[in-house]
Amino acid sequence: MPYVEFAPLRIPFHRRLETAAVALYYYSFYFGALLGTVIILGLFFTSYYPIAMMYITWAYLIDGRTPDHGGRRSEFVRKARVWKYFRDYFPIKLIKTTELDPSKNYVFGYHPHGVLCAGAFCNFATEATNFSGTFPGITPHLLPLMALFKPPLFRDYIMSSGMCNVTRESCEYILTKKGPGNSVVIVVGGAEEAFDAHPDTYTLILKPRKGFIKLALRTGASLVPVFAFGENDLFNQVKNPRGSKLRDIQQKIQKMVAFAPVLFFGRGIFQYTFGFLPHRRPVNVVVGPPIPVTKVANPTPDHLDDLHTIYIEKLKQLFEENKTKYNVPESTELIIY
Repeated sequence: MPYVEFAPLRIPFHRRLETAAVALYYYSFYFGALLGTVIILGLFFTSYYPIAMMYITWAYLIDGRTPDHGGRRSEFVRKARVWKYFRDYFPIKLIKTTELDPSKNYVFGYHPHGVLCAGAFCNFATEATNFSGTFPGITPHLLPLMALFKPPLFRDYIMSSGMCNVTRESCEYILTKKGPGNSVVIVVGGAEEAFDAHPDTYTLILKPRKGFIKLALRTGASLVPVFAFGENDLFNQVKNPRGSKLRDIQQKIQKMVAFAPVLFFGRGIFQYTFGFLPHRRPVNVVVGPPIPVTKVANPTPDHLDDLHTIYIEKLKQLFEENKTKYNVPESTELIIY
């Protein structure tokens, strides 16, 4: 029988609160969309069905474009104390390398994706690490998968944190219609990059990703490379090297359903051996210096290639300058596909 390491009975209360906060985040993403759907459908079989009808009409007919038009952020939700417990569980830190001018707009490129972007959520979708104090005048909008804005109730939950759709319409609205100081945060590698989220690995999918480059050129927003040291260390994952049969199956499923079917595991709530909560490992999110971008209404392939090359160089530089500060061996290289 495999050995199971149970959590001790006597644990400081703040650690229990931290675990509860992390469970809220992860299980809300695992089951939140399903729960919201069940609640609304369930109302149709009760005397409260008019409420469900009114919500569906409002959410998908009246309010349907809100995720593409800046969302509906709530400072109350972003500043909720639960996210401070979430932060302290790992812990997660936000590291600034330079000031950002609030008179400009920005496209943050977040790397790597990890399993569920804990560092991106904590730093850009909450105020747990004091983003507004660290970068005064900058308003971040984290852009997750479009599919997350489809389920009822769940769409409203994630919009309250400042999340918006990752469509072109949404990005350009934030960067051109909402005024200076607004930014979008894009996890550039996308869901596919989650397949490479193994502990102590630093593999990115970046070479074919040029949509965010085109966005920066069309809007004139500066590019900001961001690297999260430790994001890939939060979960273990079944071995799936490139070219393996498992990876081929995973990629085919990912192309059909938009999200990555990652076979991962971490720890449980009451034991440390197996479960779907992350390990308590630090995540240090380093925000690099901005790359100035000159606005080009109709960027050519050469424009895209030139800026993309500069971005990769600056991201590598950010990784090299900071890796040893966060327990990454000097010999470790950043692998970019």
